[in-house]
Amino acid sequence: MPVRVQLEDFDVGAEIAALRGTDPRVGAVASFIGTVRDINEGTGVATLTLEHYPGMTERSLEDICAQAHSRWDILDVLVIHRHGRLQPLDQIVMVAVTSAHRGEAFAACEFVMDYLKTQAPFWKKESTPDGERWVQARASDDEAAARWHASQPDAPESGPR
Repeated sequence: MPVRVQLEDFDVGAEIAALRGTDPRVGAVASFIGTVRDINEGTGVATLTLEHYPGMTERSLEDICAQAHSRWDILDVLVIHRHGRLQPLDQIVMVAVTSAHRGEAFAACEFVMDYLKTQAPFWKKESTPDGERWVQARASDDEAAARWHASQPDAPESGPR
């Protein structure tokens, strides 16, 4: 269950190959890659700066991955999230899940990403032509996480974005 928060970019192919390894049980790999957009809320974005609390953020991500393991029959989960100053087109986040079958991998990957968006302690600041602004939580992210929350009443409440 590798979890990394890092400044450096990542190689998606190499990361998936490492996650799969030589495990013959792996029949499916589902992944999500998030990238920096050049526009948000109708305004151009020159850079996106991500901040986090070292240690606390990794523990939060590990907890989300453990929840995915408890809900689905999956083999492994990888989360890589970058921090620091990023530009449009830069990769921000990677979530990859291995399992024997695709349904479990797809569901767990989507769950991890939905919970990461609402539970993991990251803060985002955009540099726009009008100056810098903190990115606010989106109702759509809370709604996406809520559908998982509804299926498990003991799920944690939303935290920082």
